[in-house]
Amino acid sequence: MKPDKYRLETDAEKIKTEREREKIKTEREREKIKTEREREKIKTEREREKIKTEREREKIKTEREREKIKTEREREKIKTERDFEEDSGFELLKRVITESTGFNCEQYKEAHFRRRVNVRVRATGSESYEEYLKLLRKSSIEHEYLIKALTINVSEFFRNPETFEVIEKEVVPFLIKSRSDSLVKSIRIWSAGCATGEEVYSLAILFHRALGKDLDKYRISIIGTDIDTISLEKARKGIYPENVLKNIDASTREKYFVKKGETYQVLDQLRSIIRFKRHDMISESCIDHFDLIICRNVMIYFKKEIQEKLQLNFHRALNKKGFFVIGKAETLLGTASNRFKPYNARERLYLKEN
Repeated sequence: MKPDKYRLETDAEKIKTEREREKIKTEREREKIKTEREREKIKTEREREKIKTEREREKIKTEREREKIKTEREREKIKTERDFEEDSGFELLKRVITESTGFNCEQYKEAHFRRRVNVRVRATGSESYEEYLKLLRKSSIEHEYLIKALTINVSEFFRNPETFEVIEKEVVPFLIKSRSDSLVKSIRIWSAGCATGEEVYSLAILFHRALGKDLDKYRISIIGTDIDTISLEKARKGIYPENVLKNIDASTREKYFVKKGETYQVLDQLRSIIRFKRHDMISESCIDHFDLIICRNVMIYFKKEIQEKLQLNFHRALNKKGFFVIGKAETLLGTASNRFKPYNARERLYLKEN
């Protein structure tokens, strides 16, 4: 019995030893697999890092090429503008523009006017002002494009909302109250340089919102003027893309506009108190008897003496205690600065005292 017992113990020991060896072998294989995985991971990370580095190098290379192209274009632009500056045909072009369009070129700042003309010269591929002049004489469409480039009609509803907030909370209530006891409750507003009419309709919304059902008791007249007949035609239609209504909340849109596809059209309840007309504020006689005149971001493109002349004209066009609003980048000049009293200097809002 003893030998059998000994043999069994020996066999058990042997099995245990083999299991331990197998375990060690398995652990070594696992360790080997783990090591291989880590090596593979490191290899993958290195490859990713390499790809990332190559992409970054490619990106830097692309950006450098873009910068190079941009620099070359800017140099070409500067060279072209210098060539244009030396082009004797510019003065002749100015005379032709004035004669054919009625656009008084001499009233504008030289640098600004030249830049705007050069936009069309480059767009048409003209090599000189003389070449562009030949095109202008042949093409009525180019006349329209040129006027559009010169007038720069950039607008939106309630542009500079903080300015309109002051007008809504302080100016509109004052004007309404000042006419409340009058037999003829007349309030006249002029938007000079109104472009495509967004400012005019914005003012109409303010008065309609303030008066509500009492609107018919007042004679509200809002006139929008501009030199650009194409812009005025768009203003009369009162149809606008959604992006220019970004400052208008949903309830106001619903109340004063009707959605037509991708556009919005102003309702007749606003259009009834509005009138648009062509008017050259520089060369034509000034309209008068207004309670509020808004002329924003227009005068800045004119020579200083013209700006002062216009500001004095606007002063004469206002009724006593009338309000005058200019653009935030604009200032009152010369004699005009003494004729108006600041009402809200931050919003460039002034008052005519006498």
